[in-house]
Amino acid sequence: MAINENQSNVEYERFNSDGTKKGAAKKKKPKGFLIVLLLLAVVFIGFNSMVVTKENQYKLIRQFGRVQRVISTSGLSFKMPFVESVDTIPNELLLYDLPASDVITSDKKSMIVDSYVLWQITDPLKFAQTLSCSVSNAERRIDTIVYNATKNTISNMKQDEVIMSRDGKMTITVEQSESDVVNNDLELPSETKEVVEITSLTEEIMEQINHVEDQYGIEIVTVEVKKLDLPDDNKQAVYTRMISERENIAAQYTAEGASQAKMIENTTDKEVAIMISNAEAEAEKIIAEGEAEYMRILSDAYSDPEKTDFYSFVRALDALKASMTGDNKTIILSDDSPIAQIFNGQY
Repeated sequence: MAINENQSNVEYERFNSDGTKKGAAKKKKPKGFLIVLLLLAVVFIGFNSMVVTKENQYKLIRQFGRVQRVISTSGLSFKMPFVESVDTIPNELLLYDLPASDVITSDKKSMIVDSYVLWQITDPLKFAQTLSCSVSNAERRIDTIVYNATKNTISNMKQDEVIMSRDGKMTITVEQSESDVVNNDLELPSETKEVVEITSLTEEIMEQINHVEDQYGIEIVTVEVKKLDLPDDNKQAVYTRMISERENIAAQYTAEGASQAKMIENTTDKEVAIMISNAEAEAEKIIAEGEAEYMRILSDAYSDPEKTDFYSFVRALDALKASMTGDNKTIILSDDSPIAQIFNGQY
């Protein structure tokens, strides 16, 4: 039987080498492949429709670029796949380190201020509308706002006021009484140190920041100054002025100390002179009283006539002793001499 070429080709296509029909295999393969594709599409659409919101995030659901809703609670939510898109915004306290900037005080002194800002997003919808959900855009606006507030604050303050308001506290020394000298002791004025609360530089700057939340949906929690410094070309002049001021203060303390020392010295000399005068007066009084007592004792001793001769004899010996001077101890007396008469018992 003759088989034409077309028939042989048909038979070849319909049968495999093992005798099975090749057409049956072609019918089963498209069915399994479609199931796999369908499962992948379902999984893809499912994942595309889920929105996972973390604790530190806001999720903005957009439909054709317009915000439809804001998700602010953590958890799992859903959106329409391929129609709605998701933007993520941080829901936490953010730190922005501002670059150091130059400011000028009211007394025309230049200072360098280095500070940082703590801020957070409070209105995600307004943040998205005004700043396009961009943290970098928000930081640029914060940089401008804080710099202007810092410049306005410091430009109304003197340099020493800026330095004193750095921590919001200032220590002052209060004198309670005037110095006085009592009982040779110099009572110096008592001094007490008091810490006075003043408006800090941070509070002054924060008062200049207004309507940030209303404009951009963000809140500046605080502005902290890390460092206050002087430009390099001004440091030497400031150091020289500080040294001069300290030398003036030291000279003032030295002069006050010398004045107080002189006061103590004069008071001590006066008291010593008074004490010596009183002591000398008391000594003269005691000597006078002793001599008076001596004369009284002599008067009592020689008031008896029997003792008069002895007294005269003793006085003659004293007179004779006083007259013997030099190496010559020989005295020649005449008979009519009162001393000779005393010695001879004739007086």
